[in-house]
Amino acid sequence: MSNGRMGILVGGGPAPGINSALSAATIGAINRGVEVVGILDGFDHLIKGRTDMTRPLRIEDVSRIHDKGGSIIRTSRANPTKTPETLRQTVDTLRQLGIDRLVTIGGEDTGSAAGAVAHESGGDIRVAHVPKTIDNDIPLPANAPTFGFETARHFGTQFALNLMEEAKTTNRWCMMVVMGRKAGHLALAIGKSTGATVTVIPEEFGPGDITVPDVCKVIEGAILKRRAYSRNYGLAVVAEGVASRMDPDHLSSMPGVEVGYDAHGHIRLEKIPLAAILEGQLTRQFAERGENLPFVSITLGYELRCAAPIPFDVDYTRTLGSGAVKFLFEETQRPSGIVCLEGGQLRVVPFEDLQEADSGRIGTRLVDVTSDHYAVARQYMIRLNREDLNDPGLVARMAESGNMDENTFRERFGPLLEAEAVRMSA
Repeated sequence: MSNGRMGILVGGGPAPGINSALSAATIGAINRGVEVVGILDGFDHLIKGRTDMTRPLRIEDVSRIHDKGGSIIRTSRANPTKTPETLRQTVDTLRQLGIDRLVTIGGEDTGSAAGAVAHESGGDIRVAHVPKTIDNDIPLPANAPTFGFETARHFGTQFALNLMEEAKTTNRWCMMVVMGRKAGHLALAIGKSTGATVTVIPEEFGPGDITVPDVCKVIEGAILKRRAYSRNYGLAVVAEGVASRMDPDHLSSMPGVEVGYDAHGHIRLEKIPLAAILEGQLTRQFAERGENLPFVSITLGYELRCAAPIPFDVDYTRTLGSGAVKFLFEETQRPSGIVCLEGGQLRVVPFEDLQEADSGRIGTRLVDVTSDHYAVARQYMIRLNREDLNDPGLVARMAESGNMDENTFRERFGPLLEAEAVRMSA
């Protein structure tokens, strides 16, 4: 006899470890005598009132999927909170399906939606959210990573190391733009693990006051500084989230760019060819001084999202998926929330504890540019700093390598470095 009916859905972009979390939750629930329903394509069909886009999940369906990438029940970015009507319809559809417990797997958007569903149901539907995103930008306790991040860093580092060797072998510069909607965690982790020449993340700039030429000047400064030490090659890693700090009108002014927004109101960064934009601007900056800059750029992101999880993420997600079920069926007096692992112990944080007061959305964890973690990353970069301008010999060599005089060099980079120093000390 069934002891209830539990639904599982996945929202947002893929991340390594989804199937492992889904497997653990399914097995844990079935072993408690609970019927498990996989809801296809996230919230998409629930919003439309469709009860047919589901599939029963059995132990034999999930017992050997923990080491596979992707999601056997697929995913989508559909937003049930877009209107009060879509939220009510989502809850009504879950009730029609007989689901009173729900496991959601996703990032901050899916987590925010899951919290809204739990609240709208008046407690009739208990929700346990398993946080995933390769962006690592959900503010989990004790700075715990989101699942999928470690796998993305692992494979991203392999790509970056190959590019480093490409740069050295061909004596030119390469640039890798790395996925990360608002935060630079993944770009910084890949750059730090690789020993990339320079890494640029959005947290280094104020919102709305960054432009394409600003980002290119950071890379240009690194190129000239490295030349001053007789190295004509290097790798720049750039977080795609730098575009999220730019004025949308500035982005729209770029050739071939049309700014669009997803179902949750975020700029669709995947539609902005940031690597091509930065490469074009950089080559123009050097061409203005009569130089043809050998440069190659790629974008890395989709290649990582459906990768098979490394052992860390399999281990991690099995604990989180099992913990979600344990919470839903054993801790019935506690409010719905987000499943976390802190100090080896499972913990469920109520949605309200991570939601922003004004928007009701789960906040974004950004890179702390005042932390030792970031300071060490900067320490090992070959990157132009304000202190470099106090070294006349270095300035002379860098200016010469850029075909400009020393005053022009200081005028070109001084304001940008001064502004950065002010932001970092704020």
